[in-house]
Amino acid sequence: MIISTKVVLRNKRTDDAWEDYSWETDPELARLDAAPVLRMPYTEYLEEYTSELRYYYSSGKRFAIDTIDGEHIGNCSYYNFDEVKGETELGIMIGNRDYWDGGYGSDAVTTLVNHIFNTTRIHRIYLKTLNWNDRAQRCFQKCGFNTYGESTRGKYHFILMEILRTDWELGQPLPQEQS
Repeated sequence: MIISTKVVLRNKRTDDAWEDYSWETDPELARLDAAPVLRMPYTEYLEEYTSELRYYYSSGKRFAIDTIDGEHIGNCSYYNFDEVKGETELGIMIGNRDYWDGGYGSDAVTTLVNHIFNTTRIHRIYLKTLNWNDRAQRCFQKCGFNTYGESTRGKYHFILMEILRTDWELGQPLPQEQS
């Protein structure tokens, strides 16, 4: 568990399935994630979800985002983790709309960035966000990400953003001297 000001990042668990399913079947959230709306029945989804939690191994880590009070409000992850290149990709979704525009997303992103830089040798974290998603772009900029390009995948146009370890280190508070 990683505890921050507004959120707790924790390992995913089976009882997150219903919220995740409802978010993946929501057309607006799918649009924000540049993903198709999930169409499978919940029973099938739960079976795959449980199996994935049990056997999932990838080049990264997935977290549930909870409020400090323990409400599951979203998910974040890093993936495409490449130690040779020294980089990884970051993703986030605040699925519970009650927590939009309240600083929960930026707290989760900052917490995840700090975790990655404090526990790995990665020197670059990158992401892509839809070019029209101004709210996400403002959040990422607030967390220290800078735009470095654009890309297109099918009908989707993305802004590419990154944060470098050297820039992150400059933004970290200096240790207090002990007297």
